[in-house]
Amino acid sequence: MSKRIGAIVQARMGSSRLPGKVLHRVLGRPLLGYLLDRLRLSRRLATLVVATSTVEQDRPIRTFAEAEGIAVFTGSEDDVLDRYYRASEHYQIDPIVRITADCPLMDPKVVDLVIERFLEGSAHYVSNTAPLPATYPDGMDVEVFSFAVLQQAWREAVKPSEREHVTFFLWQQPERFKVRRVDHMPDWSEYRLTVDYPEDVPLVETVLKELLPRDPGFGLDEIIRYLEANPALKALNAGIKRNQGWASAFEKDRQRGFQGGGRR
Repeated sequence: MSKRIGAIVQARMGSSRLPGKVLHRVLGRPLLGYLLDRLRLSRRLATLVVATSTVEQDRPIRTFAEAEGIAVFTGSEDDVLDRYYRASEHYQIDPIVRITADCPLMDPKVVDLVIERFLEGSAHYVSNTAPLPATYPDGMDVEVFSFAVLQQAWREAVKPSEREHVTFFLWQQPERFKVRRVDHMPDWSEYRLTVDYPEDVPLVETVLKELLPRDPGFGLDEIIRYLEANPALKALNAGIKRNQGWASAFEKDRQRGFQGGGRR
């Protein structure tokens, strides 16, 4: 397989907390569009793919990505690991940069930093938010890994949580895979920059409205300075806990007879 660094953005319309969130329009543009705009500013990404599912509900995502000139892959709705594996294989992406579509404020410089740490060659898997505890805000999540370890996970992972959450299989086994987390100093994990609940929308909308006209490539530092200057805005979604979606995956594990939330 040729070495071509690419980001695969997983996107779906179904969401129990905020249905259709990835195409929710803010200032006249879908949130997914802002994420794609910002990923295009990366210096390290050679290609960009939106990976969604084959279900009819996700057709608008496919239509939007194609209209944006972005490559699209459609696969399993629930087995996201399989979707990533097949998308990577189809578009010959290696290493793979995993991005979720609910991160419209993604800083391309953060993406490039995590990629660069991976390219140093000291780990099979590099992320700035996993394993926990993370020091980057929710909404700046970047994961980079090789096609080879993705293939291992694809072949061996059996838990529902490992099939739904693409990299669980990797970073839960540090004795087997070399895992590296990129940390931020100071710790900015208290900030929430993702879109998963209705409370997240006005914060993201305001940040885009204020910062985008000044600089289309505004970064994480600018976002944090703006939120610090506007504490009421920061407080809008401050009470939401990080990664609450993992609980449902662990419940599926238990229903299938797997014990606990880890590998063992």
